[in-house]
Amino acid sequence: MTRRVLLGRSSIGLGGVALSSLLSRDVSAADSAGNSLPHLVARAKHVIFLHMVGAPSQLDLFDFKPELQKHDRQPCPKHLLEGQRFAFLRGHPSLLGTKFRFAKHGGSGLELSELLPNLSRVADEIAVVKSLHTDLINHGPAQLFFHSGFGRFGRPSFGSWVSYGLGSANENLPTFVVMMTGALAGAGNALWGNGFLPSVHQGVEFRTQGEPVLFLSNPDGIDSTGRRRIIDAVQSLNQRQLAEVGDPEIATRIAQYELAFRMQTSVPELMELSGETKTTLEMYGATPGKASFANNCLLARRLVERGVRFVQLMDEGWDHHGNVFEALPNKCRQVDQPIAALIRDLKQRGLLDETLIVWGAEFGRTPMLQGSDENDQAGNPGRDHQKDAYTVWLAGGGVRPGITVGKTDDLGARVLEDPVHVNDLHATLLHLLGLKHERLTFRYQGRDFRLTDVAGRVVEKLLA
Repeated sequence: MTRRVLLGRSSIGLGGVALSSLLSRDVSAADSAGNSLPHLVARAKHVIFLHMVGAPSQLDLFDFKPELQKHDRQPCPKHLLEGQRFAFLRGHPSLLGTKFRFAKHGGSGLELSELLPNLSRVADEIAVVKSLHTDLINHGPAQLFFHSGFGRFGRPSFGSWVSYGLGSANENLPTFVVMMTGALAGAGNALWGNGFLPSVHQGVEFRTQGEPVLFLSNPDGIDSTGRRRIIDAVQSLNQRQLAEVGDPEIATRIAQYELAFRMQTSVPELMELSGETKTTLEMYGATPGKASFANNCLLARRLVERGVRFVQLMDEGWDHHGNVFEALPNKCRQVDQPIAALIRDLKQRGLLDETLIVWGAEFGRTPMLQGSDENDQAGNPGRDHQKDAYTVWLAGGGVRPGITVGKTDDLGARVLEDPVHVNDLHATLLHLLGLKHERLTFRYQGRDFRLTDVAGRVVEKLLA
């Protein structure tokens, strides 16, 4: 009798072996080169990744430029246009200052826009990077690059790499959870896709209204006992097939059936916010049963409390090619309070030190005005895409708080000091999670792939 037949006929089988490995708590993984994971002592155990889909204007929120104010509505200097690519700007545009007041906050003296009054109260908890730059100028490819380090479909997302590298810390919930407010981003669900990694590492979308996870509930006429019998029968067939062909995707299917069964109990309890105190709900601005970014931030804290490794919140509506001075305040009112509440809440519960919060977008916005002269006079100008200099911020999880890294020129168009590429950002985040970006690899089509591809460096200034 061969080893395969023996395992296939045993009560455990290869499927059971695969299942116990996939679902073990605090699983110790290994990459395709045999490196044990994690590589370093981790400073963070969890990630909450806040993507403002469409790209907020850093010049109206984080990077105040007095010189830009001085030359508001004047022709842009030619040297800022020569050899540059823009998505929509044509001809010789004018410069556009901001309408919003800036002030310094906290002991760090971090300069923030009046549109972020709540974030300003936790200014000493965050580290701002004003010198991020990327390679791509249009939303879909740049979103892919921001999450996967590659501007085309097919690569694993950041959350999938974290799932692959660190495994699960809760056998009743997915390792990687995604929640959205607004429309789906231009790059779609590839932003939480597993690419060529085993599909157990893809993000699972949770919804804050209706059924939390699609198709999770039992159909009419089927109770929990009946569902268990059905799953046992299907799993038996899957285990036999896995023993025959050894396809790891069958092991994933086995694991996902079991996870889905347990999620029927764990997810409804997780998503029920009515058990939170009135003080907590008011702090976030959350309303039980309502789909909102505030609710998603509170749910992110609840997910982290339960051991979920990676929580990705997508908030759509930041693409302000026009009417930026009216649209941007509206969006900030939706996110400023819950984001600040999330930082305070995690800190109060002793979770901020082990939870890495990332806020950002696929690129930034130009100091040049987009719009016709007629619209400009009506007060409806906007800003085009800018890939060469923009802002992200981090908090918790081993990040040095209350600092600013990088500097842009007097008009906010180019990086002058401490440039940070998206690959560098990814390398730094992995480092904080105990993973060396050069060694977190997966062999596919004959070569080892990694999140940072052939680039990336850890930004030491960001480390506490």
